This record gives sequence, structure tokens and C-alpha cells, in this order.
Amino acid sequence: MAEIQKKEIKEIDLSVLFQKLYSHRKKLYKAAGIGILAGLVVGFSLPKTYQVDVSLSPESGVNGTSGLSGIASMFGLGNGSSGFGEDALTFNMFPEIVKTNPFALEMLQIPIRTQKEKQILLYDYLDTEKKPWWSYIAQAPGMVLSLFKDKEADTVRTIDPFHLTPAQSGHIERLKKVLKVETDKNTNMTKVSVSLQDPLAAAVVADSAVQKLQEYITDYRTRKAKQDYDFQLSLCEQYKKEYFEAQQAYARFADANRNVILQTVTTEKERLQKNLSLAEQIYSQSMGQLQVLRGKVQEAKPVFAVVEPATVPLAPSSPRKILIMVGFAFLALLLESVWILFGKDTYRQFKRTLKKEN
Repeated sequence: MAEIQKKEIKEIDLSVLFQKLYSHRKKLYKAAGIGILAGLVVGFSLPKTYQVDVSLSPESGVNGTSGLSGIASMFGLGNGSSGFGEDALTFNMFPEIVKTNPFALEMLQIPIRTQKEKQILLYDYLDTEKKPWWSYIAQAPGMVLSLFKDKEADTVRTIDPFHLTPAQSGHIERLKKVLKVETDKNTNMTKVSVSLQDPLAAAVVADSAVQKLQEYITDYRTRKAKQDYDFQLSLCEQYKKEYFEAQQAYARFADANRNVILQTVTTEKERLQKNLSLAEQIYSQSMGQLQVLRGKVQEAKPVFAVVEPATVPLAPSSPRKILIMVGFAFLALLLESVWILFGKDTYRQFKRTLKKEN
């Protein structure tokens, strides 16, 4: 019985609330209309932005002990478990790389094309993008104070990564907001998104970001292999020089003592011939090792399959005016309903309490 009574009380309370709202429906209609007007103002105040999405699927090189690792053991470069083709980089690092200042600084210095300008640096283009009118009101005090300060040089050519100016730091933060990278951990699919007010600029920046990202990953993956290759190349040049010197020494001695039959001459000739053979063997082995390391550099390079390339968008992605209007209308209805149901009575009670105290 008690549960039935509680249910009846709840039903009565809900019916009373709905009746109270229905009796003030004109106010709700008015609030919804105000919300729609506010949504229209906000929607038309926000500048149009165009979004470009690029999807790429990174693929690792050869893993395990197959491929070049077997050949490497032949030249004494390590056993099968030495780690040839190891994937030292997980593709989940892509979003973190894009957020770093060095990557952002390199992106800010790329030249891009827009529909209005022939060519402009991304750093300078970010200054040309429009802002909603209320942002200028919020920035008005700072703009007034800046008039009384000495102007600092603010160009992309004078960027010092160790000591950034506030303007340069602001450009980096703006770039991080318009350039986003997400990676699906299950499929390793990477999505690069760029949102700018110019559709052509958005497509160019998205394509450039993918190229820069590929360069960063390739450099990371092949850095150790390139160091080993460069070191081996220097050894090959040294062994080549020693081999040629041994060859010339043997040839000169043989020419100078062509018809001489002496034991000392024979012994020296054999010694020079052994030095020549040893130098030739060392040089041949070093060249073999160089070829293996060259293959290792190629093997370490990651392969990126671009699933969805960058294209110039035909329609803006935001602002979505209808959703903004619906959202503002719903918010206005919610606030007005709360005021009618609870706020009005609470306010009257608060005023009565103040009068009694006075």
C-alpha cells in the first residue's frame, strides 16, 4: 500500500508540474524564440571552417630473424636475435609527435596556397583568420595595453626554439588546435585532421602534415641504421685506400726487381703479396658488410599506405547553424522551465524572508 501511495504522489507531482508549465506556455514559446535568435547570432558570428581528413595505414618492415638478419650473421654483424627490422616505434606516438614544439615550428614555416593569396607562410596565414566579434571584445584590454609597449620582432624567420615570444607560443597553440591526429590502437589507422577557414589552405596543410609526419617517423626509425651505415662507409674508404696502397707497393717492387733472383727479394715479394691479399680480403668483407647495412636502412623505413588522401573540401564543416539554434532553444527552454517551476517561488520566498528580517 505504501508503494502505491508513493507512486500516486509522484504522478500527482508530475501532473502538477506539467500543468504549471502548460499554463506558462507563452513564456516558454518566448524563451524558445529568444534562444533561436541567440543561436542565429552566434551561428552567423562564427566564421566558416573547412575540415580535411587524411587517413593512412602505417606498415612496419620485416620483423624477426628472417631477411637481412640471416645475411648479417654471415658477415659477423650479430646473431639472428640481434633485432633487425625491430619496430622500435609504436604508431600510437603519432598524436604526441604532432603536439611537440619542434614539429609545430617546422609546420609553421611551410609555404601554403590560399584561394585569395598566391603563397603565404602558415605562420602568417594564421594571423589572417577571422574571429567571432566577442573575441575582439575580450581581447580589447590587452590590445590597448600593447599600444604602450615596445613592439617586438615577430616573424617566423626569427624563431628561437629555446626562447619563444608570447606571439610565437600563441601561434604554436593555435596550430595544435587546428591540426589533430588520432590513431586507432586496434587497426593502427591514423587520421590527420586540419580545420582552417580556407579550403585550399586546409588541404595543403593536411598534406604537408602527413609528409612531415612520415619524415619524422622515417628519421626516427632509420637513425641508428644510418649511423651504422655511415661508420661502415668510412671504414670501407679507409680499407680501399689501404688496399690500393698495398697494390701499388707490390707492383712497384715487382717491376723494380723483375729479373733479380735473390732470397731477400723473393721474401719481400711474398710479404708484399700477402699484405695485398689480406688488404683485398678485408676490403671485400667490409664492402659486403656495407651492402648489408644499406639493406638494413631500407628495411627500417616504414611504409605508409594513404587510404584517404587530402582533397579540397567543397562545403564548410562548421558552424552547424541548425544544431546551434536547437541547442540554444533547448537551453532557453530548460532555464525558463527551471525558473517557472522552482526559481520563481524560491525568489519570492527569499524576498519575503528579507522583508521579515527588515
